[in-house]
Amino acid sequence: MSGPLPPLSELRRAAEVFNGFANADTSWFRLTTETRSAIDLSQAAHRTILLRWLNSWGCRIRYPREGEPAPFDAGVQAWWDTWGTTLPTVDLVHLTDAGIDTAAKAYSDLSEVVVSAGRTRRTLGPTAAAKALYALRPNTIMPWDAAIAAALHGDRDGAAFGRHLRLGREWAAAVIAEAGDGIPALVGRPVSLAKILDEYLYVVFTTGAKGDWGTDSGEWWKNGNRG
Repeated sequence: MSGPLPPLSELRRAAEVFNGFANADTSWFRLTTETRSAIDLSQAAHRTILLRWLNSWGCRIRYPREGEPAPFDAGVQAWWDTWGTTLPTVDLVHLTDAGIDTAAKAYSDLSEVVVSAGRTRRTLGPTAAAKALYALRPNTIMPWDAAIAAALHGDRDGAAFGRHLRLGREWAAAVIAEAGDGIPALVGRPVSLAKILDEYLYVVFTTGAKGDWGTDSGEWWKNGNRG
């Protein structure tokens, strides 16, 4: 799916809403500090940090009790053994089609990692997988949640995630062309362009926030207006 670039004014307004959330970046800064901005999931400590961060972002993955199996830890380690060296590392705007295809396949596999065994078997799932990939490649991956995926792509499988990254690449190129070196000023916080775009989508589709915008940004998307 392709769509019109959100006007920079819309990105700024979305940032104002997101910036108003309490402790918006606290858990992220903790993750980057504890991993020195380089998550290595071959390390047990880093897998624990990732689990804690995902739960701080609302993923609700059960922590194993002492003596219990730890399916998240084992599954993520096995996934990392397969994908850790192949994940693209370039900025979102520079993702190639091959890089997007790789990321989409990695996403599919990660979403199927079992995180809770027993009577209720649970996999990591689409939202947590996208967030985890963002944590691993914050300049590369534009994450999503169920509301964003449904609104933009109508599905949450690997093919849909690939479309999401292609849309993000298109938007990132347009933002850079329009804003140039002024991108950090869009949000006033040290976050990547991939995250700026995700925050816009979160505000519009997940929270449905309108604030003082005067028009519903969801309607702006549907109508393709740039006013």
